[in-house]
Amino acid sequence: MTQNKQETKFVKEPEENTQQYILQKNKKTKVGVTILIAFLVLLIIGLVISNVFFTN
Repeated sequence: MTQNKQETKFVKEPEENTQQYILQKNKKTKVGVTILIAFLVLLIIGLVISNVFFTN
């Protein structure tokens, strides 16, 4: 039984010509990651604030 020896990388540089990547360095990926990080930060801030109000 033969196995593929292809390696999947996480971030694709613009000059690399392959499709074995999870993320690409382009505007869509940067905007999506920024939105995701902002949402997670707001979620953590909300958890901390609710903990302060409900424990007092």
